[in-house]
Amino acid sequence: MNYDVVIIGAGPAGLTAGIYARSKGMTTLLLDSGRVGGQLVSLYPEKGIHNYPGFETIQARKLSDKLYAQAESMGCDIKEKEKVEEINNGEEELVVVSSKGEYHAKSVIIAIGMGSFKPKKMGCPGEDELFGKGVTYILPAKEELVGKKVAMFGGGNSAIDMALIATQVADTTLIHRRAEFRADESTVKQLEQSEVKTMMNSNLVSINGTDKVESVTIKQDDKEIVVPTDLVVINIGISADLDDLKKWNLELTPEGLVKVGFDMSTSRPGVFACGDVVDYEGKYKQITTACGEATTATMMAYKFVKKPYWA
Repeated sequence: MNYDVVIIGAGPAGLTAGIYARSKGMTTLLLDSGRVGGQLVSLYPEKGIHNYPGFETIQARKLSDKLYAQAESMGCDIKEKEKVEEINNGEEELVVVSSKGEYHAKSVIIAIGMGSFKPKKMGCPGEDELFGKGVTYILPAKEELVGKKVAMFGGGNSAIDMALIATQVADTTLIHRRAEFRADESTVKQLEQSEVKTMMNSNLVSINGTDKVESVTIKQDDKEIVVPTDLVVINIGISADLDDLKKWNLELTPEGLVKVGFDMSTSRPGVFACGDVVDYEGKYKQITTACGEATTATMMAYKFVKKPYWA
């Protein structure tokens, strides 16, 4: 099939690019190797997002649903669980080869976030053995937490947001290996005003239990403490796999991210990129940043394809 633009990735950046592409009348296809929504649905669907304009607070899953619905309503073709394997040069076009087909495009926008990703592990005894038996990397739905003791590990915005959700219905302890949180000041303030217990300068030694989680052993100030718990939620970041970028013949930064110009152009004509997958001086990874970059990438793709007289 032929498209004006094929967008690889259907997280916030990719969906925003699709919305803007359709507003400019471009035939648009979005391909995602996983589920539409990216990290919003794969890593922290229950998380409340407090800094997305227009919403005082919105659940990550609901924000994803709104972006998805808007892109779909505007006429974007959207395909899930379809991994892009190659981006080849054709005759005055680009040929996108996926695990399920081949698409011809006049331009391509790469918006794969951190690529294929999985949560980072603590690497302690009991973590693998009790996974799915009380050890999780995604906060379960709130109704599943009622009356439980929850031990949350992490020190960023996501971990604190999850702890704030859990404490509404569960006895929640947030455990962090450092003396200070790395989350936004406003988020830390909410934590301080909540009923979440905190344990700072604390390292996880082991997760204990036989058929299910029963407790965690924490080392704090050279002293080991056993904390009874029903659920261990680990949120210490993600391990990213961006090896696909090497196959797509793009110039990369030393960190393995896509090198872009101020207009989100890459080293390949007609290929643009946006979101967490790109890097430049002063880059700040936020959903709003990704959406802004997607807008720029789409407008540049439009100029490349349509060549309007004013461009």
